Amino acid sequence: MGYRTYLELAAPLLQGKQLITSTMTRELDRAGQAIDLALQGKTVALVSSGDPGIYAMAAVVFELARSRGLDPGPGGLPVRVIPGVPAVAAAAALLGAPLSHDFACVSLSDRLTPWELIEKRLALAAEADFVIALYNPRSKGRPWQLARACQVIANHRDPATPVGIVRRAQRPGQQVELAELATADQTEVDMQTIVIVGNSQSKVYQGRMITPRGYINKYGERKNSAAG
Repeated sequence: MGYRTYLELAAPLLQGKQLITSTMTRELDRAGQAIDLALQGKTVALVSSGDPGIYAMAAVVFELARSRGLDPGPGGLPVRVIPGVPAVAAAAALLGAPLSHDFACVSLSDRLTPWELIEKRLALAAEADFVIALYNPRSKGRPWQLARACQVIANHRDPATPVGIVRRAQRPGQQVELAELATADQTEVDMQTIVIVGNSQSKVYQGRMITPRGYINKYGERKNSAAG
C-alpha cells in the first residue's frame, strides 16, 4: 500500500503482490486500511519514501493503533518499522558534507502545523546556529513560504551563507545546486526538493558544501594521521 508515486519507485520489488494505491492527503485512510488488512491476517507493507519514521507513515500507524486501543507489539498488531535513507541524508551526500555538525529539520508545510509555530522553530534554530534542512519548501498552494523562511533565517545569518538545493535526490531527474541565502528563494524548488541552509561555519569548497566538525580548529593539521 502507498502513494502511487512511491509504489512506482519500488515497482521491481512488488512483482506478484497485491497493490493498493491512493493519492496524497489520504494518509489516515491508507493507515486505517493497512491496519484493517493486518487484523484480517494479511502481511501489509505500507510504503513511504525516504525513512518511514521521518515525515512519513510510521507515526500515523502508531497513532491509529493507539486510538483504537491496539497493542502494536507481538501480542497484538505487530508493527515493524524498516529504516530507509531519509531525503535529508540523500541530499547531503550529493552536496558534500553539510550536516557534519548539529542540524535541525523543519518542514515548511503548514497543512498540519500552524505557520506561526513553523516560523518560531526556524527563528530559534537559526539563532542557535544549527544547519537547517527544509522539507516541503514550496508547493503550488504555498509559493511564498520558502522566501519567508529565508527572511527569518537571514535575521541570524550572513546573506552569503551557502545553501544546498537538491531535487529528487538519488532518483531519476536528480538536480543539485548551490546558492546563497540571499538568493535561495529564487531557485526552482518543489515538494520533492530538500533545501539545506548552512550555519556560520559552513563553506563551499571545490563545488561541495561542507560544515566543519571542528577537528582542525581544535587540533590543527596533523601530518600522516588517519582521519577520524
